Amino acid sequence: MLSLIVPVYKNEESLPDLLAALQDMNGQLAGSLEVVLVVDGSPDRSHAILQERLPATGLRATLVLLTRNFGAFAAVRMGLELAAGDFFAVMAADLQEPPELALQMLALLEQDQADVVIAERAMRHDPWWQRWQSQLFWALYRRYVVADMPPGGVDVFACNRAFRDALLALQERRSSLIAQIFWLGFRRAGVPYVRLPRRHGQSAWTWRKKVAYLADSVFAFSDLPLRLLVRAGGLGVLVALALGGAAIVGRLMGWIDVPGYAMTLIVILFFGALNLLSLGIVGAYAWRAYENTKQRPQALALRVQRF
Repeated sequence: MLSLIVPVYKNEESLPDLLAALQDMNGQLAGSLEVVLVVDGSPDRSHAILQERLPATGLRATLVLLTRNFGAFAAVRMGLELAAGDFFAVMAADLQEPPELALQMLALLEQDQADVVIAERAMRHDPWWQRWQSQLFWALYRRYVVADMPPGGVDVFACNRAFRDALLALQERRSSLIAQIFWLGFRRAGVPYVRLPRRHGQSAWTWRKKVAYLADSVFAFSDLPLRLLVRAGGLGVLVALALGGAAIVGRLMGWIDVPGYAMTLIVILFFGALNLLSLGIVGAYAWRAYENTKQRPQALALRVQRF
């Protein structure tokens, strides 16, 4: 049985198309589809619409309403925890990833060719500015977080039970679910696809959220900021020595009349800024370590209904 996890957030307009696609997929799988729809604190009527229409679809479904918006990755994890299938797949509620993509990934899992299958974007039908932002984002992600990341990025994936259990065993907060997939290893395969244009509404995946997600990924999976800080510190010492030498020469040559002015200014401005930068970077790592010690659940379900 395939368990399909669908996080829902501001998808009220696309729900009729989504339910129709799920019914069609269930028919192709001869009724062996389980759907877990996780409403991630959506401010629209998504939960009410699903609650009303799911009984008439004939789907084996679980409808989850989270207490607030915890984020897409937390919603996916909640869905994976509640799913009962032999294989698991994630599907976007906006249908920009073709529904048949889940069936292609399932075929590879059933043939035991991989433990996890990721969907790799070959092309996307989005406005040019969104394509540019996405290319820049995933280029930085490949450069500083996961070198094996496909150039177009990863939004959805499918896996077997062993991989699902290993993924759920990772209880990190403020992390990246996608980076965790690559960190776990296992046998991995990819399925290329063309991302479809969005039919309804606007994406909630804003540039601000992308930057925050990239920062979480870097701090959770890379020591790059610390290495850059060490290099900046070394460069700062060299610059301070050079400027200090220049200040001494200027003092001896009579170009600087105020005693101690040049050296004091150099030390205060340069090392003050460097110390603030150092505290910020080290503090970011310390805060994330502190967050992981709290052992709070990554998401809370207000209501779970099974149809």
